[in-house]
Amino acid sequence: MEKTMEKKEMKYSEAIAELESITAKMQSPDCDIDSLATLTSRALELLKICKEKLFKTDEEVRRCLETLSDSLN
Repeated sequence: MEKTMEKKEMKYSEAIAELESITAKMQSPDCDIDSLATLTSRALELLKICKEKLFKTDEEVRRCLETLSDSLN
């Protein structure tokens, strides 16, 4: 049976909040090596999401500014 449920795209603010939570866990004295490896892997995934969103937003803002500049000339 195939699942057709789509993954909800994570918002930038959600990714940042999870990164902050991961950072706190990593700084905890209770964080062991096995947990550290898993947390680091998840943090890298979240950083990739944030980077992609920032680049996409930057491109959109640049396009908007170009359109605005063209319409003013």
